[in-house]
Amino acid sequence: MNANAKPYGLIAEFENTSSALHAAEKVRDAGFRKWDVFTPFPIHGMDKAMGIKNSKVGWFSFLGGVIGYSTGMLMIWWMNAVDYQILVGGKPMFSPHAAFPPSYELTILFGAFGAIGGMMFLNRLPKLHHPLLKHKRFALATHDKFFVVIETADPKYSESETRKLLEAAGSKRIEMVEE
Repeated sequence: MNANAKPYGLIAEFENTSSALHAAEKVRDAGFRKWDVFTPFPIHGMDKAMGIKNSKVGWFSFLGGVIGYSTGMLMIWWMNAVDYQILVGGKPMFSPHAAFPPSYELTILFGAFGAIGGMMFLNRLPKLHHPLLKHKRFALATHDKFFVVIETADPKYSESETRKLLEAAGSKRIEMVEE
């Protein structure tokens, strides 16, 4: 470990899906909060093993959709009934039926913007650097290895106890990752 480098966390390597799933359950049961699992493909049941709840991105999308629909209705009401009134054949100045198609399209557009913005906000993006990208073996997470990383910022983190936990979970290779 470099004397000037700040430790980021412990990375533990696992050989297969069942050992990674078992390790995730052990880390979750130990009460860690700042940790993650990196795998080359999605593993069925990993969300449950990690204790991950439903995403909040849907609420951002819903809010964007409501704002989009309201914007469409308000915009058409303002243009037709207030700003530039044109009486055509005795029709009303504003009708929600006529305003629905553009409002519907704005609902979809703003809902998509809400989903993307919410995802970026909740994932704290853009993040231009991550300490794991400097770790040589971490590149194997896209090929055939499975990794569990526990950050030093976790309140329950203790290097010796965390190392023992990861060894008990079945990892043969545990290393410190630096910032």
